[in-house]
This record gives sequence, C-alpha cells and structure tokens, in this order.
Amino acid sequence: MSFSFLSEMQIAVPAYQNGIERVQTINKIISINEAWKREAYDNIIELLIYMRNKNASDIDMGGPGCNDYIWFRIYGIKEPCKDFPRYPNDETTAMLLCILTEDQKRILFRQKNIDFSLSIKFKEGEKASRFRGDVYFECNKLVANFRRINDNLFHISELGFPDTIIKRLNLKYEKSGLYLITGITDSGKSTTLDSIVDMNNQSNKGHIVIIGNPIEYIHESHRCIIRHREVGDDVLSFNEGTYQALRQDPDIIVVGEMRDSSTMVTVLEVTDSGHKVFTTLHTSTAVESIHRIIAEFPPNEQDRVRMRLADTLKVIISQKLVPSKDGKLIMCKEILSVDASVQAAIRNQNIGEIYQMITEGKKTGMITMEQDLFQIYRAGKITQDVAVNYANNKTRINHLLNYST
Repeated sequence: MSFSFLSEMQIAVPAYQNGIERVQTINKIISINEAWKREAYDNIIELLIYMRNKNASDIDMGGPGCNDYIWFRIYGIKEPCKDFPRYPNDETTAMLLCILTEDQKRILFRQKNIDFSLSIKFKEGEKASRFRGDVYFECNKLVANFRRINDNLFHISELGFPDTIIKRLNLKYEKSGLYLITGITDSGKSTTLDSIVDMNNQSNKGHIVIIGNPIEYIHESHRCIIRHREVGDDVLSFNEGTYQALRQDPDIIVVGEMRDSSTMVTVLEVTDSGHKVFTTLHTSTAVESIHRIIAEFPPNEQDRVRMRLADTLKVIISQKLVPSKDGKLIMCKEILSVDASVQAAIRNQNIGEIYQMITEGKKTGMITMEQDLFQIYRAGKITQDVAVNYANNKTRINHLLNYST
C-alpha cells in the first residue's frame, strides 16, 4: 500500500534529483499540499503508536539499509516489521519532513543531520509520549531513528542500588561532587539519570538544571524547581549550558553527556565550586571512566586533572542491559563509591588497583560488573552464557562461576 499521492509527487519531482536537492523539492511540494502532509503525518504517527504498544525501544526507517521496511528494536532485538507495508524512499522522506519544524529542516539541510526531541499526544487527555529523533542521510536518502522515552519513571529502589549508594546520590546527604553514569549506547544511562532526578525532586527542596541534547524526559517540578535546557533550542552547547547554570542558583546540575575535553573541564570547575553534578560517559567500567577523563587532557595537565578528580569524584555507576531468560532486558551494574583509598589511588596514579577495591567494597555499596552478573545468574534471571558474554573481566566471571559449582 502506497500513499495516495505518491505517483503525483514523483511526477512533480524530477527523476534526476537526488540527495538534499530531492528532499528540498519534496519539502516544497508537501508544504503547499495540506492533505498530502496530513496523510504522511498520520502514517508516521501510526508507526509511533505501534512502537509504543509493542514496547519497542527504537524504530528505523528509510534508505537502502532498511530495504523499504520499518525496523523495530524490541527487548534488544532489531528486525523488520511485516505488519506494515514497505515504504519507498520518497514516502519516508515525506513522513520525516512532516514532523520537523522549519528551523530543524534548515539545520538538516545545512548539516545533513538533526538530533531532536519529539512530544506527541496520541489522544486527548492522555500524557504526551516523547521520542528522541535522529534524522540523517544514507547514500543520499533521508533516513531516521527514533528512540522511545519511557512514559513512566523507575523508582530509584527498582534499580537495585544499595541504600548507601542511594544516599550518596541524594542531595539531602551529599551536597556536592561529581557523579558519573556510564555505559555504551542503549545501556539505560538516561533512564537511570531520570530516576535520580526524580528521587531528588521528591525528597529535597532545591533547584535542578538539566542540560540535554536533546531533552528526553520532562520532569514536573514538585519539591524542586526543574529547568530543562535543550542544546540547540535553549543553549548553544553543553559547555555553555554548564557555565550558565552557575548563574542560575542551582543545587544540582545534570549534564547529559561529557563529549569532549572542554565540557569535562567545565564540569570539573563547576563541581569544584561546590555543586552536585551528574553526567554520563560512554565507558564500560569505573576504571575506564577515570582513565578516559584524564586521557582527554594534554600530558602536562594530567597531574592537575588527576588531583581535581580525586577531590570531586564521588560515585561511578557503569551499567549494561543484558537479555534475561524471559526474553526481556535486565540491568546489571558496576558501582564505585569513592573513599580515601580510591582518592589516594587516583592521586598516586594507581588507578589499576581500584578494581580490587571495588571487589572488596561491598560494605560501602561497591560491586563489580562480574559480581553483579554472578548474582543475577544465581537468581536464575540470566543464563551462564549471558553472564560470561557481558562480563568485562572474563577471568573473574569464570572464577566466580567455577567456584560456585
């Protein structure tokens, strides 16, 4: 089944046009034909509703990679969906253009990519569903990925963190410091951050500034004022937003991601000034996270950064989503709770010793990824193969598994 206007649109678009030129022509045609625009919009809304109903985390469309199919990722598995027709590239282009603002289109045409948030009310009276969109080009064709943002937050107690760690994340018990949530893409970092924000929003009186690209979950202010500042729309960059937050009387600053050394410098300076800062890194372990931050700086600055990090770093939570026996995903994590011994290891360039400190740090809430995977395996939630495959330290997980049998 094709759009009712597909043949007319393809006649109006010169066959020799390709890439941005073709996309811009389709945009002009769609913009002046409200009925065509509405049909395209209704189709992509139908796809997003299906995505929500199936509890899919992601949807991909467009370009030769998708082979005209709509692809959904459900519980970690991405595959084409046969419940929908195949969409030729021009139809996909029309759908994607219908959900972009004019400013977003200008960015797309200039940069060949736009990363944005999307909020849609599917029915009157219900809460808007939110998505993170990334529209880009593949082989001169317009394509996209949309990630569904959970409608509901996880309570902090549902994430499996020890009480000692939950206290450290709470403004009531610690007023300042750097708190890192790390993991690869699709590891649930944003979900964890939102749960931490919600906990502080429900239990403290204060001001939380969130800087995101894009902003995903929108928190309602309860006991805290919560400001959401999206890079591109509200502020020019993570770096600028973090600096500006200092003049906005915050208690907590949430920086969506430390992408470069300039943002890392700013985050460390803000933390030095006595604020509680949460941010994320694309790293798999606590030790790797510390190495990554230090390595972002020139050699002549690394000693100074090491000292600042030892003074300000409080907690690192490194997490993964692994397949469970029931076909869903379950979070496993590594937790570093910084104490005097960890601070000394960072200052004295003995970062390699920190893994053993985590291994022995159960009393203070610490746990290695391998210990957590082993616990989840012993609870019957994952298979032994999954435990081994997702471990960072294969020798350690095999020792735990062999010692238990």
